[in-house]
Amino acid sequence: MLSRSRAPTMLLTAVATTVVIVSGLLHTPPFGNNHARPTTNQDTRLNEQPLVGLGGGETVRELTQDTPFSLVALTGDLSGTSTRVRAKRPDGSWGPWYQAEYETATLDAVDGTGGGAEEARGTSPVFVGSTTTVQIAVTRPADAPVTQAPPGSSPSSHDSSRDRGLGYRPATKEQPFGQNLSAILISPPPLAPSEIHWTPPTGVTMPGQAPPIISRAEWGADESLRCGSPRYDRGVRAAVVHHTAGSNDYSPLESAGIVKAIYTYHSKTLGWCDIAYNALVDKYGQVFEGSAGGLTKAVEASHTGGFNRDTWGVAMLGNFDDMPPTPVQLRAVGRLLGWRLSLNDVDPKGEVDLQSAGSSYTVFPAGAVAKLPTIFSHRDVSNTHCPGNAAYGLMDEIREIAAHVNDPPPELIKALEGGAIYQHWQEMGGMKSYLGPPTSAEADAEGDAVFVTFGKGAMYWSPATGPQPITGALYDAWASLSYERGPLGLPTGAEFQEPLYIAQNFQHGTLNFERLTGNVFAVVDGISTPVVTQPPAGSTVPAEHFTPPTNPEP
Repeated sequence: MLSRSRAPTMLLTAVATTVVIVSGLLHTPPFGNNHARPTTNQDTRLNEQPLVGLGGGETVRELTQDTPFSLVALTGDLSGTSTRVRAKRPDGSWGPWYQAEYETATLDAVDGTGGGAEEARGTSPVFVGSTTTVQIAVTRPADAPVTQAPPGSSPSSHDSSRDRGLGYRPATKEQPFGQNLSAILISPPPLAPSEIHWTPPTGVTMPGQAPPIISRAEWGADESLRCGSPRYDRGVRAAVVHHTAGSNDYSPLESAGIVKAIYTYHSKTLGWCDIAYNALVDKYGQVFEGSAGGLTKAVEASHTGGFNRDTWGVAMLGNFDDMPPTPVQLRAVGRLLGWRLSLNDVDPKGEVDLQSAGSSYTVFPAGAVAKLPTIFSHRDVSNTHCPGNAAYGLMDEIREIAAHVNDPPPELIKALEGGAIYQHWQEMGGMKSYLGPPTSAEADAEGDAVFVTFGKGAMYWSPATGPQPITGALYDAWASLSYERGPLGLPTGAEFQEPLYIAQNFQHGTLNFERLTGNVFAVVDGISTPVVTQPPAGSTVPAEHFTPPTNPEP
């Protein structure tokens, strides 16, 4: 039987270049398994090879390795540089060229001087599909110096990173890139046989709830890659929409691998200590938890340089310059943002004034105030095409979906139509009534009674009592007494208001809420007894989907 606890209000000068090739075929636990095994560095191993001789103009390089990979990125000082990537298909033909856009910046500085490590530049990792060979076209200014092999290519005696099996010197905040003149190849193992099947999400998301979210543990985040503790803002005032670029031709099981590869690239190669986005959504509507620290907390991530503070970034997996997001992807993004913004009472169709933290990643200088929609895109504040022209044209639709996150799904309304509870709810004002939207279909109660839960209460019907709503503290108190199975039985009328108390009659007694004290008393057979209530159990997003705000192991 459905839970009848009152539904709680739910409350993203060219000197040297590095090419990063990241595999998308990552080992991840089956989605929905909340006891995922811990990952290790062997799950996502990074190898390094020199990349030299890139001068002015366009240079096309072909890179091959035996182990398949599926994402490609470039790092270095990329001022005035543009890059494109294409992959060789299994039949020997070449796939389309994909533009690699600049990646975003590190956390915004608290003092408003902009994010740190300005020289730490890179492109977004471009998904090209599983391959062993790619061509990379790098166009640099005519006077750009020719890139050279990094000095001291052999590991130094004090470099313990290679002993840890990383295969490269990891980035640090002091030195964002281990070696600039190298290609970093990330080659995780393939999916296990038990993980090659995928079941589409089922069920209807109830009003006010977030879509199902795949936690960091479920998609296989190696928490040892993180450094430092999450930074928290005072709240979330706006959301930013991104895309990850590259091919849209990925399977539902490859999505977790793409997320894991982006995480490795952001946290280690770019030195950002974590994945840049608060959440990611694939074309199948799967939602992945991004930055650690808790989805319901105001975690300041690294998704939008200059505007990371007080914002929440979501990235859609894929490229949307010409092809729009899938309908299920668009709906998942809208519902996710509508839910997240509602936690801070932000209107998804409103406007907000945000102060820029500056940096070369935004067109707004430090201290400038930008008036923006509460759901805006990366290109609104940065010199980028992200999230692509096709997706940008659907920003209003995303806002519209987000604004109606508390509306019941049409199929639920249709299922209720014709019933006495639905008719009485409509007479009370329907969606505008004090019960709010329905959150469940009609279900059986004790005896011949039925009930429907709503956003702010419930309504019960029986042949003897008719349809009767119950809400607020009286609902909590009645629930603590076992609902209609308790000593009071079913409600026989709606609550009525008196100067000093609010009361409601039941088949076998009355509940009284004292306005001055907030206490609730049950009166049965003339005897008044205080009722100790417990907050309604449950959450619209299970706790296991929130990564605790703890520091990684040193």
